[in-house]
Amino acid sequence: MAVVVAIDSGTTGVRSIAFSDTGLPLASSYREFPQYFPQPGWVEHDAEEIWSAVETTLAELMGQIDEPIAAIGITDQRETVVVWDTATGKPLHRAIVWQDRRTADRCDALAEAGHLDMVRRTTGLVLDPYFSGSKLEWLIAGGHIEVTGSTAFGTVDSWLVWKLTNGAAHITDTTNASRTLLYDIGAMQWSDEMLDLFGVPKSIMPEVMPSSGRYGTVAAGHAVPEGTPISGIAGDQQAALFGQACFSPGAAKNTYGTGSFILMNVGQTMPDPVDGLLTTVGWTLADGTTTYAMEGAIFVTGAAIQWLRDGLNIIDDAAEVGPLAASVDSSDDVFMVPAFAGLGSPWWDAHARGTIIGLTRGTTRAHIARATVESMALQTRDVIDAMSNAGGVTADSLRVDGGASVMDLLLQIQADQIGVPVHRSSITETTALGAAYLAGIAEGVWSSTDEVSDAWRSDHTAEPAADREAADALHARWLQALERSRNWA
Repeated sequence: MAVVVAIDSGTTGVRSIAFSDTGLPLASSYREFPQYFPQPGWVEHDAEEIWSAVETTLAELMGQIDEPIAAIGITDQRETVVVWDTATGKPLHRAIVWQDRRTADRCDALAEAGHLDMVRRTTGLVLDPYFSGSKLEWLIAGGHIEVTGSTAFGTVDSWLVWKLTNGAAHITDTTNASRTLLYDIGAMQWSDEMLDLFGVPKSIMPEVMPSSGRYGTVAAGHAVPEGTPISGIAGDQQAALFGQACFSPGAAKNTYGTGSFILMNVGQTMPDPVDGLLTTVGWTLADGTTTYAMEGAIFVTGAAIQWLRDGLNIIDDAAEVGPLAASVDSSDDVFMVPAFAGLGSPWWDAHARGTIIGLTRGTTRAHIARATVESMALQTRDVIDAMSNAGGVTADSLRVDGGASVMDLLLQIQADQIGVPVHRSSITETTALGAAYLAGIAEGVWSSTDEVSDAWRSDHTAEPAADREAADALHARWLQALERSRNWA
């Protein structure tokens, strides 16, 4: 039996998982790492603590499996900036996390100066502190790091490969590169225009490689045996798209996590920019073929359930929200717009704020719970509608994963709202699975994406209601509530 190990380096912790050649998880290990908030709106990680979590989880995983490791795949939180000194092997600053908002004013200034069209055309992204470019500019132009001949930049995947190979490989893959604001996703190379715009020297950038292909092998002194190939990398959302076997144009997935990320395969031709949405690299295979994806980023979905628990204290455990929401037939015209960190796709309104509207004396915690669950589906519909309105490719179904996908009620509301079947994957760790598949295909564990498609299974399907009148009425009312939340701060 061939075993592929996936390292899933997320925003709050690291999970290492061993998968069999049938795509089933065999063993796993998880470690959280600290979050640092030096100022309001600033979010940082210590890259050494991320690496320590990787080493610890890999060591625990190796203790659970006896089979040889065919390959390692890596998936990571995207956009987070790591800068280190290759001479000392030490980070030069704490990693600046994708959630960090310290460069919001700088991004606004660049947009006002007329750079947005170039950014959209070159990178497929928007001018937002979410992405890496302005974070890296803040470190360099602000004098927070000194750039020398031994300075290296990368997203978290680059840092982990560099550590696993003992400094032999300074690389990233096309999916992570496409989230930096510094990569030309049409030419598939670092953009001189974008590097100049942010004042970033090309000398510190990693080599960009396909998402599937051998980048190097594990060096001596690590938990995984020396010589193990490192052969797959993808940013977390693209890895989930691959793990969900969304290999044909129109295939789409949504991950209901802290936020939600809807990605749709749009084929091998880079589409024109679409207002409110991002264009990103879905993956690049070893033969150089690149699949593009359209993406909608929703900042708060599952985090709203955490807020019901920790902020309002109306539930004791996140698992309570599904049954509580299902205990009423409707939200009784109560709407929750969870714009706690502004609104992402397709609105991109950094000044929106969270709103609960429609409250009466008859409103109960069950109505608020249902409104929260509905908001997850309604925000997703907004993104799917924007994708459909853009023309070209339309979603024919939606494959879902993430913690909140366990709620059958959510999936039924979602299917009713978007009018296509919603399928929940039988494997919940689709992000790690995607990284494993990318690595395993490179090393011959799986022959092709066709074999991955054949292995995909659903454990629940929600079919949309035949009559869309009620769903459309709910969505129209949602748009009224959403408008009340906008431009508040």
